[in-house]
Amino acid sequence: MMLRNARRRVRANSPVSTSFYITTTLPYVNDKPHIGFALELVQADIVARYQRLLGKKVFFNTGTDEHGIKIYRKAKEEGKEMQKYVDEYAATYRALLSALGIGEINFIRTTDPAHQKAAQEFWKKCNIAGDIYKKNYKIKYCVGCELEKTDSELTEGRCPLHPKLTLEIIEEENYFFRLSKYQDQLLALYDARPDFVIPAYRLNEIRSLIKEKGLEDFSISRLKSKMPWGVPVPGDETQVMYVWFDALVNYISAIGWPNDLASFEKWWPVVQFAGKDQIRQQAVMWQTMLMSAGLSPSKQIVIHGFIQSGGQKMSKSLGNVVAPLAIVSEYGTDALRFYLARHIHPFEDSDFTLAKFKEAYNADLANGLGNLVSRIMKMAVSYEVRKPFVWEEENQYYSTLNREIMTHMESFQISQAVEKIMVFCKAADLMIAERKPYVLIKNDPAKGKEVVALLLSYLNWIAHWLEPFTPVTSREIQRLVHENKMPTTPLFPRK
Repeated sequence: MMLRNARRRVRANSPVSTSFYITTTLPYVNDKPHIGFALELVQADIVARYQRLLGKKVFFNTGTDEHGIKIYRKAKEEGKEMQKYVDEYAATYRALLSALGIGEINFIRTTDPAHQKAAQEFWKKCNIAGDIYKKNYKIKYCVGCELEKTDSELTEGRCPLHPKLTLEIIEEENYFFRLSKYQDQLLALYDARPDFVIPAYRLNEIRSLIKEKGLEDFSISRLKSKMPWGVPVPGDETQVMYVWFDALVNYISAIGWPNDLASFEKWWPVVQFAGKDQIRQQAVMWQTMLMSAGLSPSKQIVIHGFIQSGGQKMSKSLGNVVAPLAIVSEYGTDALRFYLARHIHPFEDSDFTLAKFKEAYNADLANGLGNLVSRIMKMAVSYEVRKPFVWEEENQYYSTLNREIMTHMESFQISQAVEKIMVFCKAADLMIAERKPYVLIKNDPAKGKEVVALLLSYLNWIAHWLEPFTPVTSREIQRLVHENKMPTTPLFPRK
């Protein structure tokens, strides 16, 4: 009852609609899924599940980015037909969704015909606005980023994100987008919406960079004769769209634009999750493209850091790449979700090693949460305590924790929200140690059962708030309490 009332208060006091739209970026299908994208998926899914917990209708979008030169080259390198190549890799990302326990999802592919038509319509809108023109140019290009690089962005002549790749020189006639036209409008958006990019210092970084160097128009097409794998440019069969111009449109094509405007208006604007290497694309390029097409900006952009291993960038050559599917296979879906939620900082770079993961798994889950559930349910079954009960003095404690968790989740402080749940788990352990219901039950059965009933209410509360983070575990705890049963096997076997 108390949790339901908390949800009602949030809905009653909130000025936002009952619809919530969230999206991840779309990873390139030129390699197998890595732990960094698993982090982004899990973070977004946690927020989506939290919003559903509040009673909102949620549209959660993810998918695969399947155009561009590095995908074209990778397919040729493997001797595969382009569509077959992207189909195979898209399937691996679909498998990742299931392995990570991702909930209700829309999976979009940029090779989908509906998306390609939307990208072409978007191009036409920008062209009508006078924001697309053609010119000859010469740039330094990082295929890894699929982005133009200025000298100031390079370290010893190479892209700092892809130092092993040699920068390529592109010299041809392409279409350009008038990014420079929207500088003042973009800065005005940032000033009006200080929480537009989270964390705030990321917004300050991009604002300062724009004020210092200004915005320059960028190329939005490629010669089809050199790179044929892309969405055709409307009205010019010699050119295909630049991969970023095409891919970013997925955020609106996924919800029906331009054919189903009722659906689009129901869900837009969107909360976007992205890595720190995508601030320029998400907070600058995409927002100005929306302005050009006459559409409102995104709702918020949440930027996460990178996952490193042993203090180093993950790479195949170093042998420190962490495969999310392998971890799930050994430890289970919820174990990985929990670690990414609690031990990976929501905004900063974090370290991930298998040794750290195993240590946290045993401490937090096997010896922590799993053991707590077993202890409480053993007492509940043994003493025939079937209904949770809340002492009056506990109500304020519950209410305070509810507010704190909601505050953290509304600001995307995922790890801090999980920490509050773990504090409550420790409180339950402390109650068992101090009240000793297994001793009290012998001298005062009624009082002993009352303590156990309170502990059952603790489990109910824990299960409720674990749902966004560890949905399988949440459901299992609720089932055990409801059916008054002990776990037949440990929730989290020790490793």
